[in-house]
Amino acid sequence: MFHSVRHMIYDLIEWRSQILSGTLPQDELKELKKKVTAKIDYGNRILDLDLVVRDEDGNILDPEQTSTISLFRAHEIASKQVEERLQEEKSQKQNIDINRQAKFAATPSFALFVNLKNVVCKIGEDAEVLMSLYDPLESKFISENYLVRWSSCGLPKDIDRLHNLRAVFTDLGSKDLKREKISFVCQIVRVGRMELRDNNTRKLTSGLRRPFGVAGNSVCY
Repeated sequence: MFHSVRHMIYDLIEWRSQILSGTLPQDELKELKKKVTAKIDYGNRILDLDLVVRDEDGNILDPEQTSTISLFRAHEIASKQVEERLQEEKSQKQNIDINRQAKFAATPSFALFVNLKNVVCKIGEDAEVLMSLYDPLESKFISENYLVRWSSCGLPKDIDRLHNLRAVFTDLGSKDLKREKISFVCQIVRVGRMELRDNNTRKLTSGLRRPFGVAGNSVCY
């Protein structure tokens, strides 16, 4: 509402400047005054203010000098014009929404770019970080996993990929955009001993994968 009223005020300020300039021909001046009064009446309507009754030239009718029937008819005409303007605005908005949906539908696929900065999680051993897209309503993953191997030192196992852990989830079509919810899920799998506190060298195990943590966030588009 604020943005709509602000745009109308900007238009009124510009038109007022044109009227006060005194350079417009009489026919253009008359048309411009009609635009000004129509804009004011429309603004009063969307702000739930009183409707101002005017004559054909846009001048406010004086109830002391105008008959009740004339006031009533002028009020009907003004109300009809404002309602037509509201319907026109509503129709334009619907057309914009339809065009936007058609544009999305015509686009073959979409993509989600992910840039992994760091894994702030004290694990104590090597880990695997798996990232994927998940539909919580259908309870299923809708993408493959992006896998990053993380060392116990808190750095990627492949040190050459430091600050370059990027992935793109591709082939997200219009069907995926119609999903009510899509979540970005990150799973952490610990790779190492059966128990972190197991220091017995005779029973020491290695290379075992154990779930360690999970996090999720909604994807907005």
